[in-house]
Amino acid sequence: MDYKGKTALITGASSGLGVAYAEEFAKRGSNLILVARRADLLEQVGANIMKSTPVAITTIAMDLGTLEAGEQLVQAVASKSLQVDFLVNNAGFGTNNPLAKEDRTTIRQEIVLNVATLVDLTAAYLPPMKARNFGAIINIASTASYQPVPGMAVYGATKAFVRSFTSAVWGETEKTNVRVLTVSPGATATAFFDVAGAKPAGALAPISNVMKTTFKALDARRSRPAVIDGGANRFAAGLTTVLPKAFIIRTVARMFLKD
Repeated sequence: MDYKGKTALITGASSGLGVAYAEEFAKRGSNLILVARRADLLEQVGANIMKSTPVAITTIAMDLGTLEAGEQLVQAVASKSLQVDFLVNNAGFGTNNPLAKEDRTTIRQEIVLNVATLVDLTAAYLPPMKARNFGAIINIASTASYQPVPGMAVYGATKAFVRSFTSAVWGETEKTNVRVLTVSPGATATAFFDVAGAKPAGALAPISNVMKTTFKALDARRSRPAVIDGGANRFAAGLTTVLPKAFIIRTVARMFLKD
């Protein structure tokens, strides 16, 4: 994969995995389009990267949790005459409540951000990548996508959608030079659990591990539809295919379902 002089669009780029992806693409010589809600945080991220890496950085402050957001972002990027070679659909969030106690407005926004905007941006930038026969789309799922998650039912379902959707698009692009990849991190040292109001079941993996997993897959000779970060997470995901479904659901419920 040739990164130098290309441009990576990264959503959710103001913290956590989004910042790490921005730093990693910049290290490889890619220019950046950083998207998140808060302009001040984006500017800070861009400034920090520019201290060590002389790449062009464009920041776009935008809430991607509306049905119109994908098209608005595409238009904003086009207005700046920027070409997107790499797309990282990282923006997303989860909530940790039984469905009966969830705020309906919040979970609508969760579905729109985690699913609708991701699909819209993928559909927008895939055709020009195929026309150039080059590019990559990285959609961030989660190990929560491998089983239902009582207490985080909506989040787990959105990430299962992301994994299924992205794998299908991989099947449509396998014979091209466009890489389409689902990355499923486990519990990672980001602000996710603070935002979700949940507690991780175990130790948090460093963000650097997710970067290594991602770029190893992108740079491999043979493309893959999906990767899971961490050996223990890969083992646990494999267990979901052989253990009784009810047993898995009850086990996960003990970790995430609030009284």
